[in-house]
Amino acid sequence: MRGADILVEMLIGYGVEVIFGVPGDTNVPFYEALQEREGKIRHVMARDERSAGYMADAYGRFTSKPGVFECPSGAGAMYSLPPVAESNSSSVPVILLTIDIPLPGEGRGVLTELDCARLFEPITKMSVQVKSPEKLPEIIRRAFRVACSGKPGAVHLQIPEDMLLAEVDPARVSLHVETECQQFPAYPTLPAPGKLENVLALLTSSKKPLIVSGGGVNRSCAGPEVTALAEKLNIPVCTTMTGQGTMPDDHRLAVGVIGDNGFHPHANWALEHADFVLFVGSRMGSVVTIGWTFPKITLNKRVAQIDIDPEIMANNYENVVSVQGDARLVLEQLIAMAPANNDASRTQSWVDELNDLRGRFWENAEALLNSDATPLRPERAVRCFNEALEAYGKPAHIYSDAGTPTPHMTRFLKLKDRSTRFAIPRAFGGLGSALPATVGAWFADKQRRPIGMFGDGSFGMSVGELETLVRLQVPAILLLFNNGTFGWIKGLHRLKGHNQCFGVDFMPPKGQAIAEAFDVKAWTAKNAKELDAALAEAFAYKDGPCLIDIHVESIADRVPPVYSWLTKRGKDPLSVEAEEVRYF
Repeated sequence: MRGADILVEMLIGYGVEVIFGVPGDTNVPFYEALQEREGKIRHVMARDERSAGYMADAYGRFTSKPGVFECPSGAGAMYSLPPVAESNSSSVPVILLTIDIPLPGEGRGVLTELDCARLFEPITKMSVQVKSPEKLPEIIRRAFRVACSGKPGAVHLQIPEDMLLAEVDPARVSLHVETECQQFPAYPTLPAPGKLENVLALLTSSKKPLIVSGGGVNRSCAGPEVTALAEKLNIPVCTTMTGQGTMPDDHRLAVGVIGDNGFHPHANWALEHADFVLFVGSRMGSVVTIGWTFPKITLNKRVAQIDIDPEIMANNYENVVSVQGDARLVLEQLIAMAPANNDASRTQSWVDELNDLRGRFWENAEALLNSDATPLRPERAVRCFNEALEAYGKPAHIYSDAGTPTPHMTRFLKLKDRSTRFAIPRAFGGLGSALPATVGAWFADKQRRPIGMFGDGSFGMSVGELETLVRLQVPAILLLFNNGTFGWIKGLHRLKGHNQCFGVDFMPPKGQAIAEAFDVKAWTAKNAKELDAALAEAFAYKDGPCLIDIHVESIADRVPPVYSWLTKRGKDPLSVEAEEVRYF
């Protein structure tokens, strides 16, 4: 067998159904092996290596399997850096295969030579070069084991082309796979005895307990377990931005999103006033704690933390209890241990207080959500989307870029269907991911409509993937928030109290015309009526991808719901009143 055949057989053995990538000089042998096995594994050609990585990232986020992508040597590897870094820091299992120049060419000035193993080392859980074709099966097994076990993350394999061309005696290698590592979390763990009893004692003795559900809950698909524990003990639940969707937003115990960006004031208020907080699957980083300045009343000695990664335990606060383990397994244990006759009245006044604040927030928000001001307000755009999604009545995979849509979408999006998943790449906040991510989301589950949300700055970085969507006939709904500026950065300029903005504005793209040039069905919406009509047609459209060019107010025109920004403008971020805050 050739090394390329071994590689592909191992991928098939690990249940890899699709691999995303871009062709190049060095990966031809790999493509030949893939072509011979088209019925067992599918290759999806992207138009850019960065896009291929975001496809794999979305696939990993929306499944329990690692996303796999490949690239050729040189520039292909360099273009792959951003998505790999994002996946690794977001705890998304992704495996990148860099098909590199032959080993004999090392150090001899071969075109595209690059030490890829060292290049990816700082941003992956493992980055190694294959130096023997007989080692391919062993290294593939290690790659899946590392990507899927413990805290999930990214793995990079640098595979010289001659490793794929080499003939290997099948009798000298074993192509077995570790079935435990076909999915994640592989080898999930439980904590030492006594830990959970301590957590449960704190949960059942506190008068104002709070559960904060982070991105690790969504990675572990533990939303139902969080809900079950909260219901059994009558404890309200907040989420981080990446934990959004843990439980239906209309649940009586679902308070809202905490943190800096797109937060709910009543959720942050709950975090400040709780007498005990259980963080599940959250590293309690700078966004959640607003640069470690919130809550104003310190979290020290009133926090317990459940996380699969012991390295982040008590990293920012002094925990009462630190519990290392898989979120779903730990929560299942807590549910089983929780008293069947829990006294719900102990926490009911706390739940009622938070629901009163939540009700007042949403009642006051109606003025913003129903605004007919022009240009179209982002709050009204979210209201239109909420209503269209609810009318659609089917689950979806929603992937938003970290830019323009984020603060208003996070604050006002309402997810009532647990089967609908919402993801934002928050580790590095890079743009250009949402459009290609809809491809990965579609291959993750073709029963859920992929929806991508992005600003016009992001659109310009990945517009070529419209061709990929059309070629594959992915029924993605693409929402382009169009206002001709890098709004987040322009807002930061204006936050200083002046209008001396530099290097942030560009020509607004003609989104509908660009989409139609790629044979993508498209509409333009400049007001709520046009957006409602376009969304209704988009959700009904079944013949491939479609795009809505939404002409929307920039977040540089009014201060968005960002805690630290509102504070700088002298406003009370915890107020549940609806207010339009200007920069100057």
